[in-house]
Amino acid sequence: MIHGMWGGPWCWENYRRVFEPAGYRCVATTLPHHDMDPRGIPDPRLGTTSLLDYAEALEREIRQLREKPIVMGHSMGGLLAQMLAARGLAKALVLLAPASPAGIAAVTPSVIRSFWSIQTRWGWWRKPTRQTFAEAAYSLLHLLPEAEQKQAYDRFVFDSGRATFERRGAARVDAAKVTCPVLVVGGTQDRMTPASVVRKVARRYKAVSTYKEFEDHAHWVVGEPRWEEVAEHALAWLKSPKPGSFEA
Repeated sequence: MIHGMWGGPWCWENYRRVFEPAGYRCVATTLPHHDMDPRGIPDPRLGTTSLLDYAEALEREIRQLREKPIVMGHSMGGLLAQMLAARGLAKALVLLAPASPAGIAAVTPSVIRSFWSIQTRWGWWRKPTRQTFAEAAYSLLHLLPEAEQKQAYDRFVFDSGRATFERRGAARVDAAKVTCPVLVVGGTQDRMTPASVVRKVARRYKAVSTYKEFEDHAHWVVGEPRWEEVAEHALAWLKSPKPGSFEA
């Protein structure tokens, strides 16, 4: 289970309550330099950490497992999951509101608004970055009550300025090398990875992918109201993956 930008293994607390009773051993990983106090000072190395650095750390962790895992990723974690699958490291993928690989245009007005304070800060591409609360409430957490938005935001840590917008070489995924079954989940109310973008991700792997779009979900599918229906859909799909369907 690979968390997204600004997150940590805590993002998977809900999903573990669904998957572990079903017999799955859940490994919720921590991306490099994310094991910090959200109120603390970030590791300065974080600012220039690449997506490739994240992927290499995850590959080392996967190779220590007893068997090839199902890889589940949310947001940026979904992009990292695609990169790992192209390396032959996954027996199935579950991509929840995934960031897109190189070659898929992902910039929309809502995405620009989501990263405005970061993009307008000089040198952001080599510094640790984090959204403001208002940006997170708009782009990630807008289906949550305000009190729960604040609780989630207070757990967010800094992320890599480099990785935030590294969408060319480092984010390249050879789709032909992704041969395992892939479930791609989008939400019609997602402002961070809009459903129009997530559909393109599913089409990139159309020979092996299944796409499911939830009308009443946004980006925070790991914790927003009715997250259970997304988790249970993924669980049901894993029991009998049927690549090739496209359901909105």
